[in-house]
Amino acid sequence: MRIEMRDISKAFGSNQVLEKIDLVIESGQVHALMGENGAGKSTLMNILTGLFPATTGTIYIDGQEVAFANPQLAEEAGLSFIHQEMNTWPEMTVLENLFLGRELKTSFGFLDQKAMKTKAEAVFKRLGISIPLDTVIGQLSVGQQQMIEIAKSLLSEISILIMDEPTAALTDRETETLFEIIASLKQQGVGIVYISHRMEEIFKITNLVTVMRDGIVVDTQPTAQTNPQELVKKMVGRELSDYYPEKNARIGEVAFEVEKLTGEGFEEASFYVREGEILGFSGLMGSGRTELMRAIFGLNKKTSGTIKIASNEVQITSPSQAIQQGIGFLTEDRKEEGLILDFSIKDNMTLPSTKDFSKNVFFDEKTSEAFVLKLIERLRVKSGTPQLAVNKLSGGNQQKVVLAKWIGIAPKILILDEPTRGVDVGAKREIYQLMNELAERGVPIIMVSSDLPEVLGVSDRIMVMHEGRIMGELKKAEATQEKVMELATGGH
Repeated sequence: MRIEMRDISKAFGSNQVLEKIDLVIESGQVHALMGENGAGKSTLMNILTGLFPATTGTIYIDGQEVAFANPQLAEEAGLSFIHQEMNTWPEMTVLENLFLGRELKTSFGFLDQKAMKTKAEAVFKRLGISIPLDTVIGQLSVGQQQMIEIAKSLLSEISILIMDEPTAALTDRETETLFEIIASLKQQGVGIVYISHRMEEIFKITNLVTVMRDGIVVDTQPTAQTNPQELVKKMVGRELSDYYPEKNARIGEVAFEVEKLTGEGFEEASFYVREGEILGFSGLMGSGRTELMRAIFGLNKKTSGTIKIASNEVQITSPSQAIQQGIGFLTEDRKEEGLILDFSIKDNMTLPSTKDFSKNVFFDEKTSEAFVLKLIERLRVKSGTPQLAVNKLSGGNQQKVVLAKWIGIAPKILILDEPTRGVDVGAKREIYQLMNELAERGVPIIMVSSDLPEVLGVSDRIMVMHEGRIMGELKKAEATQEKVMELATGGH
């Protein structure tokens, strides 16, 4: 299959996101699509697969003009898009999610459970997935849900598979399995469009790389003929030096302390974080890092242990109580828990701070507007207007909106769970710089991250978890990837 996208433009109101894009995608190749968040990568693929129409432009498949009215028609034509944000139904089982809208039926019109299970098990075996088909999706980790999405796409005969940040929530082993699947699909003649910000992945598995910036295509060339520095320069329009900016914050007194905290997924967790300190939390998927942070914020239940802020014990059984205590929490799943997607940027940013903008019973629109515009400018959110619905933003810009929401409460403690997941190299540096600025103001920051170089590059200290327990603590000067991984796999 050969796809040609010619002169594709797209605007959401006054926000021009694509302008006269030309792109060729062919079967049997892994074609990387790179660019900063807001460059237009996902929007371009959404147009290709019929999620919404182009403002101008034409799409050809093997020389024939096409325009899919919806993603289902695109899938029937052999195009499948695995989105960065999971498209799952949390209350339904794995099997029900896999075959939703594509159910297999018997000759009498009943659901053919046996045939669906057989087909699903064959795909799971191919992907190395060992999740029971009757498991409720909401009980799975983000990484496991991502593998289910990949499996779903392979249930159909596909010619072109689009993957948007597919490894963002996967373990190293799951990532290697995915790369094996991609190599196998490539040999079978399937074309892969691979959207990613991870340079090592681009140079490991792709044949071609197209760089987009501000809604236009900057360049397309064989991956082997370029290098990471050149790609970064094309993506951001400048050299990106000092990937992890220098941190100059003065580390003060202990500001936040957890003692022998136990809950579902973790036990006997004890740690502290000082004023101006960035405390990294590392560990493999399922180690209990996220569960611990959710319990601290009141999202998950705690069964024992204490939490202290400025040496004073506090009781937190709900997120509202956590916010009252000055705790901000950027969750791992921004789509389900971090944002109200059909609300505007302004409404999302001011949600935890509504009381601060209220005079008596009236909301102070002027003050809140100035507040939001300042945050948009500071975090470089590509929006056009604060009134734009958040679901119209790229994944990285949505992440910035969530971050802005918590910065807006002037937090006493800030917890960041995977703060740069799905975020481009330029925006990552902006987030690191913002974390440093907050630390310089004395804000203690707890950062959970699966990106080991990020943990090593940003943290002042690192706590490592394994199977629900904190295995050890490493100071920045002594921390190495080998030492972190030894603790993360159960060593001492």
